Amino acid sequence: MSQAGLNRIWAQAILETLAQSGVKHICIAPGSRSTPLSLEALELAQRSKLTVHTHFDERGLGFLALGIAKATQDPVAVIVTSGTAVANLLPSVAESGLTGEKLILLTSDRPQSLIGVGANQAIVQKGIFSSHVRKSVELTSPSRDPNQPTPQQLLQALSDINHALAYQHTVSGSLHINCPYPEPLYIQSEQEKQQYQPDLVQAMAAQSHYLELAKLYPSYSVPELTNGTQQAIINQLPHFKGIILIGKMPLDEAQKVSQWAKTLGWPVFADPQSGVSSEWAHYDLWLQQPVYFEQLLQADCILQFGARFVSKRIGQFIKQAVTDHQCHYWVFEPNISVFNPDRLPQQRTVAAIGDCVAMLDNALSASVNQIMGLNPMSGWADKLQQAKVLVEQAAADIQQSHPLTECQLALNLAQLTSLLPSAELFIGNSLIVRLADMLSTIESTQVYSNRGASGIDGLVATATGVQRAKNIPLFTLLGDTSLLYDLNSLALLTAVSQPHVVLVTNNDGGAIFDLLPVPTVQKQYLYQMPHGYQFAHAAHQFKLNYTAPDSWSALLETVQQYRAKFEQGETRSALLVEVVTRPEQASQQIKSIVSKMTELFNTIEQAGKSHAL
Repeated sequence: MSQAGLNRIWAQAILETLAQSGVKHICIAPGSRSTPLSLEALELAQRSKLTVHTHFDERGLGFLALGIAKATQDPVAVIVTSGTAVANLLPSVAESGLTGEKLILLTSDRPQSLIGVGANQAIVQKGIFSSHVRKSVELTSPSRDPNQPTPQQLLQALSDINHALAYQHTVSGSLHINCPYPEPLYIQSEQEKQQYQPDLVQAMAAQSHYLELAKLYPSYSVPELTNGTQQAIINQLPHFKGIILIGKMPLDEAQKVSQWAKTLGWPVFADPQSGVSSEWAHYDLWLQQPVYFEQLLQADCILQFGARFVSKRIGQFIKQAVTDHQCHYWVFEPNISVFNPDRLPQQRTVAAIGDCVAMLDNALSASVNQIMGLNPMSGWADKLQQAKVLVEQAAADIQQSHPLTECQLALNLAQLTSLLPSAELFIGNSLIVRLADMLSTIESTQVYSNRGASGIDGLVATATGVQRAKNIPLFTLLGDTSLLYDLNSLALLTAVSQPHVVLVTNNDGGAIFDLLPVPTVQKQYLYQMPHGYQFAHAAHQFKLNYTAPDSWSALLETVQQYRAKFEQGETRSALLVEVVTRPEQASQQIKSIVSKMTELFNTIEQAGKSHAL
C-alpha cells in the first residue's frame, strides 16, 4: 500500500466533491502537511475553471477567501497546513459566522496518533473554530482495507462531507473539514496514486448529491406571511405612518427597496453598506436634534430590509419607537441569524430581499397609483428632509477645507468613487465607516464591508478578494491602525487586474476613541495608542504606487493620473493614498457640524414663530 498515493486520492475526491457543490475558488497557504490537497487543487484547476489563489499569511488568506465569497455568493475553499496555521483562520471564520459567507476550511492535520504526544506542529484542531462554523467534519486518516471490495472509509468520508455541504447550503456560514494525513506525503511515481483510481470512481459514483441531501433540512428562504400579525400589518400599510430602513445588502436589492418605498411615500433611511442614499441622509447626525427625533416617533410601522446598521442612533430610535410607542417592527433578511440585540417585539421574514419586496408588493394587491391614492399618510415625513439640508449647510466649509480632512473625504466620497468608471467600494471599520454613515451620500455604488464582528483585521485582504472575484476597479477606505494590522496583505496588491485605490486616513492611532467616553487621562496610552508611522516605505516594499495629497484637488488629480497610467499599461499595482490628519480633528469637526446644524435649526424655528405672530 502507498500511503502517499492514498492521501492524494482522498484529497482528489474531496476537492472534486467541493467543485460539484459550486466551489470555483480555492485559496492556499504554504505547508508540507497540506501537500495532498494543494497538489490536487492545482491539478483540478488545470482541467477545470477552478481558480487557485495563494498567500503566505494564513490570516490574510482567510480574509481573501472571505472577500471572494462576499462578491460571488459562492462557497470558497481554503487549504492550510496543520498547527497554528489553522488558528490564524479564526478571525475570518468568526466574521463569516456572523455575516453568512460560505467558507470551506480544509485544514491539514497530523494523524490522531501524533496528537498530545509532543509531536512537532501538532495541536488539537478538532473543534478549534467552536460555534463560529456551522458544522465540523472530522475525517479519519486515509486508509484502505484490502480485504473489502469497496473503499468503505472513503465512502464514509465523502458521505460526511456531502451531508455537511447540504447543511451549509441551507444555513450559509463556514464549514470545517479537518484532514489528517499520515506520512509519507510525497509520491515518488504517478502509479502510487493511480492504483487507487478505481476507488475514487466508485466512491464518487456512490454519493448522493448535496442538493438532494439538502431536502432533509427545512427551507428558510421562503418569503411568505407566517402569522396574523403580519397580515394585519399588510392590511394597514397604506394607512400607516411608516419608515423604511435599508441595511447591508447587494446594490440591486437596495435599489428595489428604495423604489418600492416611493410607492408608499415613506421616509427611507439607508445605511452606507446598501450603496444607496435618500433625501433623509445624515440621519445619525440630525437624530441628535430632539425635535426631529420626536417627529420620527410618530411612526406606526418600521420595515427593515437587511441588518447590521452602522448607526447606533437608528438602533436607539427603533428601541424607543417599539418599546414606548408600540410601533410595529418587521425585519426582512436572508441570513437566518437573529438580529434583535434589544430583544424587541419583532416580526421576521428570512428570505432574499428582492423576493421579500415582491411578496409585500403582491400582498398589497394594488398598483402604484392606487396605493398613492389610498395612502393618506404618503409624504408624512417629508418635512424631515429639511434636516439633510441643514447638515450639508453646516458642513459646507469643511467640504471645501484645506488641508484635506477625514470629514471632507466622507462628504465628497461619491465624487471620489466616480473617478474610476464602474468602481465599487470597500469601507473599513472604526472611524472611517462612521464618518461615511454620518456624512456621505453614496448613490448606486456596490459597497462591501466586514460589519459582522466589525474587526479591523484583514480589511486589505478582504477587499482584494472582492476585486479578484469581480474583476472591477475598487476603492478601499480604511484607517491607519487597520492598515498596520493587515500590512502583509499589501503583498496581494503588487499585481492587480483592475485599478485599486487604497485610501488610508492616518490620524496616528485610534481616533474612533475620540467619539467614545473613554477615560481622558488614559486615552492615548490605552486606547488611541499613537504610533508615529507613515506608509511610504511600506508601499515601496510591496511595489505599490504611493501618494500623500494634502488637498482635495490634489487627491482628485493623483487618482486621475493613476487611472491613466493603469489604462496605458504603465502600472499594474495598486495605488496607496495616505491622507495624514491631526488627531482629534474628525471628532472636533463632527461637533462643529452638529453645533452649526443646531444654530441653523433654531434660526428657522425662530423665523417660523415670528412669521406666525
